Amino acid sequence: MKIFLDTANTKELKKAADIGILDGCTTNPTLIMKEGKDYKKTLKEICSIVSGPVSAETVSLNAEGMVKEGREFAKIAKNIVVKVTMTPEGMKACRLLTKSGIRVNTTLVFSANQALLAAKAGSYLVSPFIGRLDDIGEKGTELIKEIRQIYDNYSFKSQILAASIRSPEHVKEVAMLGADIATMPFKVYEQLFNHK
Repeated sequence: MKIFLDTANTKELKKAADIGILDGCTTNPTLIMKEGKDYKKTLKEICSIVSGPVSAETVSLNAEGMVKEGREFAKIAKNIVVKVTMTPEGMKACRLLTKSGIRVNTTLVFSANQALLAAKAGSYLVSPFIGRLDDIGEKGTELIKEIRQIYDNYSFKSQILAASIRSPEHVKEVAMLGADIATMPFKVYEQLFNHK
């Protein structure tokens, strides 16, 4: 399973990248704003630190805006993956972006049906938010199990990127269930190295 950091903190990314087992990064405008930095400049800096995929989130609510933003992000670096939301407009944008050769991460996935639609739309990465499901009394890791079965049944090429990871236990569970990637805060990444 690949390990991504969910952050905009370039010091954390450098520290994780130096170890040599960091595979990518997910970020968003809110994380970058918390760092007090410019969005596009920070994306460029992250892409210079991380050699694997870097998910850059669009903020537009319609397909036209998402595609426009996505095309701009794709110019920043070759490893940019454009993040769109799991909505009808997001899936329209996904189809248009993937047809032009731009990889897409469909984010805010909360059900197996949504993951199925994202795969059919051509998503490179599909991001189920397991921690947020736990927050509302559901078992988030069950969603990983369901998506894995659906993707295996139909040989979908989309990768499952387990998001909203809250603990090392989450990382272990999604790895055992066959997630392709887990993205996590730096604190959780550091905890993976420790044992009492």
